[in-house]
Formats: sequence, structure tokens, C-alpha cells
Amino acid sequence: MKKITLIFLLSTTYIFSNINAVVSILPEQTFVKAIGGDKVNVSLMVLPGNSPHTYEPKPSQMKDIAKAALYFAIGVEFENVWLSKFKNLNNTMQVIDLTHNIQMLKMQAHTEHDEHGHQEHKPSTSSGTEVKEVHGTDPHVWTSPQNVKIIAKNIYESLAKVDPANESYYKQNYDKFISLIAETDLKIKSILSNKPKGTKFMVFHPSWGYFAQAYGLKQLPVELEGKSPKPKELITLIKEAIEEQISAIFTQPEFSDSIAKVMANELHIKVIKVSPLAPNWSENLINIANAIVGK
Repeated sequence: MKKITLIFLLSTTYIFSNINAVVSILPEQTFVKAIGGDKVNVSLMVLPGNSPHTYEPKPSQMKDIAKAALYFAIGVEFENVWLSKFKNLNNTMQVIDLTHNIQMLKMQAHTEHDEHGHQEHKPSTSSGTEVKEVHGTDPHVWTSPQNVKIIAKNIYESLAKVDPANESYYKQNYDKFISLIAETDLKIKSILSNKPKGTKFMVFHPSWGYFAQAYGLKQLPVELEGKSPKPKELITLIKEAIEEQISAIFTQPEFSDSIAKVMANELHIKVIKVSPLAPNWSENLINIANAIVGK
């Protein structure tokens, strides 16, 4: 009798045990929780306030990796260093690429004319500051609601595959989340409806390329290939900001905003700290749209 009871308890525990999943960044945690609900335990790697460019996991986080069934990857720099180490630690863990079926953009930066005043045939502003693509793709895919739809589908399909018994539960959550994404998109379009296509907004780190593409905007990055601008470049950027009637500079809490403050003081505009890593992704994108139109 005791043996039968033990077998029953073990089988019941197995049936009702949650999926252990790991994500790299906060927005992913929001997405996976929205679809996985109370049937998925979601552990976060890059803790709030840290940069996914340089983060190193803590020993307690490696324990989460050791017991995970799924790792949801999204292409941030952190994963380039650590994913292979995670797989060595837990070779049964499945790595799910959430960027599957998303068209990636190149990272963007500004550069000046060369010393002879020549310019390559690339998009440029009338102030003479050339916009160019730099090495590597832009990992911030979740700043576009259309991309979040694709991410959500990848999450739903992965959970349904590993846990088919609860597929209808995940589908219900997925449909609800898709509705929220659609509502977010409509709100942003309404906010930006009076802004002409090609409206520019200034950012320190070029994290909002997908958002800009989704709504016909252009981001003007202050950072030059990962480096702060030199004095001559800073003057050019300030002139451009005046010409484009920039009303604010977006910076991220994960990066220094000292240069942005210098520019803001010169231009008498606001520095707005907003992180693409914020967990409240919908509210975050709506707030950015409001800031672009000066609300």
C-alpha cells in the first residue's frame, strides 16, 4: 500500500510540475509569463539595472540553468558569451531562438564627412551628418509590436510542444497577449498620427531602430560605434538637433548620460531616461511615443 501511495505521489508531482525556463532579459520574462502563466517558472539572467553587453551570471543563477528545460534566447550580446557555457552545464536544456522569423536590422550610428569633405552614397541629413550601418545586428527586436507578435508565437509553439497536455491553456494566454499587442500598436499609431513620416528623435544608444522602422520614424544616435562623440562631432550633432527641432534626448539607465546632459543643456531640452529592458514593454513603448510628440 505504501509503495502504491509513493508511486501515485511521484507521478502526481511529475504531472503537475511546472516547466523550468530561463530568459536573458526582463521583456522576455514578461512575454513568457504572459503565455506560460502559472505553468512555467521563469528565471531571469540579466538582472535589472545591468547591461546585457557585460553581465556575468551569479552562482545562484547557474543553478537555475542546471534545472532548466528551456532557455529562451533573443540575441543579446550576453548570450554570445554564455549560451555555450550554459549548454555545457545542462546539455538536455533546449535553446529556443525567439528571433526566428524576425527580419534583423543592422546597428546604426552617425559618422561625419571625411577630412576632405567627401561623402559616400548613404542616407544623410541636410546638416551633413551621415547615417550609416555599423557592424553587427540590432538585438532590440522587442521594441516593435509586430516583432513581439512573432516572439509570442515562438514562445507559444515551444511551450505547446514541450507540454502538449496544456496546449489549450497556452493558446488561451497567447490569444489574450496578442490582443494586448494589437491594442498597444493602435495606441502608438494614434499618438503619432500627426507626426509626418521620417520624423526624427534623438537617442544616445541606438536601441530603438525597430520601433522607428515600425512607425516611419528615424532615430538619431549620439553614440558613435559604441563611443561617445568627440567635440567636433558633438557640435555637428547639436546643430542637427536644432535643425530637426529635437525636443528630448533618450538615454538608458544602463549607460552614462553625461554627454546627453551636455547636449540637453546646450539645447534647453529634456533628457528622458527610458530602458528598452523595462519589463512593462507596452507602457514603455507608449511612453516613448508620447515623448516624441512632446507629451
